[in-house]
Amino acid sequence: TLMRELEDIKEATRPENILLVIDSMIGQESVHVAGEFDRRLDLSGFILTKLDGDARGGAALSIKEVTRKPIKFLGMGESLDRLEEFRPEGLASRILGRGDIVGLVKDFEEVVDEKRVEEDAQKLLSGQFSYTDFLKQLKAMKRMGSLTDIIGKLPLGQFGIPQGVQVDDRELVRVEAIINSMSAYEREHPDCLNESRIERISTGSGQPRKNVMELISRFNMMRKLMQGLGSGKKKALGRFGLNPDIAGALGNDLPRQPKKALVDLKKRKDKRKTSKKAKRRNR
Repeated sequence: TLMRELEDIKEATRPENILLVIDSMIGQESVHVAGEFDRRLDLSGFILTKLDGDARGGAALSIKEVTRKPIKFLGMGESLDRLEEFRPEGLASRILGRGDIVGLVKDFEEVVDEKRVEEDAQKLLSGQFSYTDFLKQLKAMKRMGSLTDIIGKLPLGQFGIPQGVQVDDRELVRVEAIINSMSAYEREHPDCLNESRIERISTGSGQPRKNVMELISRFNMMRKLMQGLGSGKKKALGRFGLNPDIAGALGNDLPRQPKKALVDLKKRKDKRKTSKKAKRRNR
């Protein structure tokens, strides 16, 4: 049988670690699978996969309780670079619907150029944000993983993605096609888009005019909202008539002084870099 073969392989190779890959989509059935494999092979730990989908990973708690063995990694996508080190507090936060900001920041830091972060953020908060900048952000998002995973790590609570609903990643491809169909001048001057330009962009991108208009509308709203955040979040939230419950949920997580928060973030990063250099000199 399979289990007998695995026991023979273990006896012949004497591996230092044995990890079992568990599909988080199968729910509590994974507990029985994990228990049996651990009984026969004395596992070192587990890798929990498909957490970029609608599964929140509640089975992880049961697996740990039953086997007393740690979860080592989480699979957040199909490629090897989507294998994340397991952080108990991050998974617990996602199970409770509070997102995983630390995990999201780590993903962000892996795909962005730190030297450009502050510059781009200042442009965003000042409202001087072009379609060229927007396209760069979209490409960075695509490198971070699926939209479902990214949104799942945001602390949106009841305002996030409903359980079982998947976000279509092809939407990013459609948006990218629309922006790429704009001329260099149009990307840098968003307010110049008139009817004839919109018609040409629609034809060039192969997207209905309605989709182009939706992108323009969302882009302009985001630009105005971010500009308002740069001068005071309450004013910005009120300007768009957000539902009080949603505004409250967002307001609790938004920094009161975004520009100051960016400066503080840069100071912390500079401090870490200085500390690392000092450690290397002392070796």
